[in-house]
Amino acid sequence: MIELGGGKTWFTAAEIADLALPGLPRTKRKVNERADIENWALAVDEAGTPRARPRKGRGGGMEYHLSLLPDAARGDLVKRGIGFSAANDEDAVAIARQAHGWAWYDMQSDAVKAEAMRRAQIIAQVDACISTGMNQTAAAQAVAQAEKVSVNTIYNWQKLVKGVAQGDRLPALAPRRKGGGKEADVHPGAWEQLKSDYLRPERPTFSSCYWRTVHLYAKPQGIALPSEKTLLRKLEREVDPRFIIARRKGMDAVKAMVPAQQRTVAHLHAMANVNIDGHKFDVFVRFPDGKIERPILVGIQDVYSRMMLAWRVGDTESALLTRLAFADLFKRHGIPQHCTMDNGRAFASKWISGGIDNRFRFRIREEEPLGLLPALNIGITWTLPYSGQSKPIERAWRDLADYIAKDPRCAGAWSGNHVDNKPENYRETAVPLDLFLVVVEEGMRIHNERTGRRTETTHGGSFAQTFADSYARSPIGRATEEHLRLALLTGEQIKADRKSGIVTVGGNRYWTPELSRYAGQLLTVRFDPDDLSEAVYVYDNGGHYLCTAPIWEKSGFDDMHDAKRTAKLRGEMRKSIRKTAEIEKLLTADQVAAQMRRQQVETPIPEPVVVRPTRFRGNAALKTVSEVAQATSHDQVMGQLSSVIERLRLVE
Repeated sequence: MIELGGGKTWFTAAEIADLALPGLPRTKRKVNERADIENWALAVDEAGTPRARPRKGRGGGMEYHLSLLPDAARGDLVKRGIGFSAANDEDAVAIARQAHGWAWYDMQSDAVKAEAMRRAQIIAQVDACISTGMNQTAAAQAVAQAEKVSVNTIYNWQKLVKGVAQGDRLPALAPRRKGGGKEADVHPGAWEQLKSDYLRPERPTFSSCYWRTVHLYAKPQGIALPSEKTLLRKLEREVDPRFIIARRKGMDAVKAMVPAQQRTVAHLHAMANVNIDGHKFDVFVRFPDGKIERPILVGIQDVYSRMMLAWRVGDTESALLTRLAFADLFKRHGIPQHCTMDNGRAFASKWISGGIDNRFRFRIREEEPLGLLPALNIGITWTLPYSGQSKPIERAWRDLADYIAKDPRCAGAWSGNHVDNKPENYRETAVPLDLFLVVVEEGMRIHNERTGRRTETTHGGSFAQTFADSYARSPIGRATEEHLRLALLTGEQIKADRKSGIVTVGGNRYWTPELSRYAGQLLTVRFDPDDLSEAVYVYDNGGHYLCTAPIWEKSGFDDMHDAKRTAKLRGEMRKSIRKTAEIEKLLTADQVAAQMRRQQVETPIPEPVVVRPTRFRGNAALKTVSEVAQATSHDQVMGQLSSVIERLRLVE
């Protein structure tokens, strides 16, 4: 135990526990835990002086300045004569004045403040009576009778304000009611059992935890515990409420205890920053392949005006849908400077954000190609998962769910927005995709053009008008044909017609005179799968852009206009071929033949290096010998035969 003497401003964890100060634990271990949680060891004052220091003497440890303690604990130290020295420690004197002054008064309840006001008014009445010439006793008796208090009570109140300025009487007169004596002792093991049971994610009631602790832990061991209310007050007094919320409700609940960041868009302009997100409609839609699914809409919104700029609908959220939405954005409004999105698979795909270091999804490879946004120098900001306040587009989905999902044309197909919120006519029908796309277009138009918006930039107008006003006076990046081709992802390898070079996609034919040069070749055709009436972009297998081919529409049997168009194209092609022939200046066949000179050259036959022997067999050999005998003498024949035999031996 420490001595109750004045002048002490530094305390160890053991001393703080022994003092049993209000708002602080009663054991050294818990005080140290509190110090770790609140980082007492790193605290400094306004001048940068540390509020914690190593303890001198045997055992070591840390000492903490009393300014780190709660106000209630400091006030208790002052009342008990510990913690300040009126002569020497000016810092402690200031703390004592704060504990007894207005800082302490501000922390009291309204009932305490009301009682202080009543007492101050009574003292003021006594002073007023004395100022009229009444003596102290008569003035106190008169006011006591009128206010129905005793004279001694008024005398006690006057003692409290003696020497105190009239403007500082309220803190001095405020009642300081003390608790009911010594705090009840609680068995450490039972207390730990109770806290551990109560501070669980299952959120049991304190009553059930108290019952289990008493009957299943304390009684079998012969441990006596205080009442339930006493332990509940102890929990509320000693355990940080933020820790209780974190243990019982999770860290998301703790995050909600910090006010959300309030952002301004006044410094932006149209197309300076867009945000993209996907929304799954609560509507059953029948797709062309017969599947019935809840469709996904990938939408792009302008952050400054909140206008929906581009969108695409599909059966799943994918990088393809995202690229097509960006293609629509580039085509309609241009290229934004920045984009805010989450790191879902559709947006963090390498086709969209490849090449940036902070994609936070998929393996990043040095050799991967640039994605769509980095290739166009569009900055990317990733939002926190499940953080709707980071993306303004999240607020638009509520409007669109009302305008689109609950449109009368979707009656019977609405699925409800929750598993236990299904309508009576659940899944009676499914909306055809083409009809649903019409509903989406109308809903987007209503969302953008509706007036009365109260955002920071609309001022009662519409999203569309706010966007148009800013767009007209802002620097906007324009999209080129190369940008649009880059944004179109859908590509198929198609073999061009072996004669004309025409390519066929989805039953439509596309052709331009340049394709005739690639007749019969395997080409890559990129196109918008949702609008096959637009031209397609043709590449070779190496990824090199070749040409843009418009649709080659069918014509009526008796359509003379299209017949003339075809004849004209054929004529132009013949002219082009004739011009090419003139440019190339080719020789005629006669000229080519005349320049060819035929020469007869005799090729000499070399002597053989190795002679293969010839063996004579049968009648042919005899006939040859007789002929030789007739032509030469016997001696000559024998000499020739000997020479032949000798050569055969050498060869063998």
